[in-house]
Amino acid sequence: MHQRERSPSESYFWPTILAVGLHVLIFAMMFVSFAMTPELPPSRPIVQATLYQLKSQSQATVQTNQKIAGEAKKTAAPQYETEQMEQRKVEQQRIAAAKAAEQKKAEEAQKAEQAEAQKQKEAAAAKAEAQKKEAAAKAEAEKKAVEQKQQADIAKKKAAEEAKKKAAAEEAKKKAAEEAKKKAAEDAKKKAAEDAKKKSAEEAKKKAAAEASKKKAAADAARKAQEDKKAAALAELLSDDVQHQQALADSVGDQVAGSLDDLIINLVSQQWRRPPSARNGMSVEVMIQMLPDGTITNASVTRASGDAAFDNSAVAAVRNVGRIPEMQQLDRATFDKMYRQRRVIFKPEDLSL
Repeated sequence: MHQRERSPSESYFWPTILAVGLHVLIFAMMFVSFAMTPELPPSRPIVQATLYQLKSQSQATVQTNQKIAGEAKKTAAPQYETEQMEQRKVEQQRIAAAKAAEQKKAEEAQKAEQAEAQKQKEAAAAKAEAQKKEAAAKAEAEKKAVEQKQQADIAKKKAAEEAKKKAAAEEAKKKAAEEAKKKAAEDAKKKAAEDAKKKSAEEAKKKAAAEASKKKAAADAARKAQEDKKAAALAELLSDDVQHQQALADSVGDQVAGSLDDLIINLVSQQWRRPPSARNGMSVEVMIQMLPDGTITNASVTRASGDAAFDNSAVAAVRNVGRIPEMQQLDRATFDKMYRQRRVIFKPEDLSL
């Protein structure tokens, strides 16, 4: 069987594939080793050794290996720089840790010094405080001694004052007893004088009452005589002779009217309360309406004085009279004619409180 001759390219194919696979395997192992152990030495000698071993191979294999080595060199350079950076970083961390430890040691030494200084300061403060307390206790003892002396002096002075007050009280008591005795004598004398004066006043009062009773009796007698006179006049008016009655009524009418008018003025005066505005010279005319039994049914102003307070006080006084029993002495005709409606003029000077 005739075999076909292989071309030069085919004869180098598998060795090249094997070489590339070997390099890939080597690179993979390098990367794994680098990831697990960052401080591995550079891989350049390995590449060089690999390239050296392949010198005996064909030209195509050499070219391929050179190309692969170039790529590996490009890849190894950044890796080397990374490793150097990591080493520098570790060194910097170590230096920083050493500095931190040294700084911590310095800080601890400083704290120890500060603690010692604080301790000494506190000891000095405690000593000063003890001295201060000792001085305060001494001052307090001296102050207490002074106060005790002062209290003793005050007690002595108070005792002297008490004795003096007691003596003064005894003297005052004695003097008060003498004054009380003297006053009792004066009170007895004064009471006797007051009793005499009271007795004299009672006698004068009894005498005045007797005089007043006597005057009242005289007035009652005079009034009774006047009433008897009026009754006689009315009796005359009530006689059988009408003409005689009329003539007698005409003759005594003015007298009877004047007497009843005076009575009305007197009764109203007793009920009148003078207002502040009332003045002498004022006058008010009041219409009085009555029943035959003398009961006042109404009172109203027919001519005002110009002072409403005075006018109202006059009307109120008339209404407060209420009833005039003396009107029953008049016969019906005379009453209707003269007092059913009677105008009366009031003046402040005619009235009294």
